Amino acid sequence: MKSKCFYCFLFLIFLGLQDCCEGRLLLASPKPDRDNAAGYARWLVSQSSWGILSTISMELGGSPFGNVVSFSDGVVDKSTGIPYFYLTTLDPTARNALKDHRSSLTISEYPLGTCGNADPENPVCAKITLTGKLVLLDANSKETKFAQTALFTKHPEMKGNS
Repeated sequence: MKSKCFYCFLFLIFLGLQDCCEGRLLLASPKPDRDNAAGYARWLVSQSSWGILSTISMELGGSPFGNVVSFSDGVVDKSTGIPYFYLTTLDPTARNALKDHRSSLTISEYPLGTCGNADPENPVCAKITLTGKLVLLDANSKETKFAQTALFTKHPEMKGNS
């Protein structure tokens, strides 16, 4: 039996992180001062390429389900603070999100290599959990084109799966 696969673009809407910000891919922008919490959060999102996306699992009776996912929040100099994901319904994360949009994305500074010798759980190594709703984008929208460009710029191997 041949399984059908389709890909969807989903993004999270976050409270408090919807202003545009400047950002560059993978540590191209300077680390902001820690006292600037919003700027630091935007920097962390723009510099990261993956995180843990958690959804409410319909297959597990409403239990939380976390999955490692790649994301991008924009292209060089056009970071938005809104993470975009490229998911398939073969993955439980997308299936869950289509049934219950509530979700969270957890990102750690540790993979960026900017925590020095600190343990990932050390408070000097930033972590953020963004909560919101995963929303399927209209396939023909300008935002979908932006999301594709953002994702394919940061994750070129995704382009072959579109």
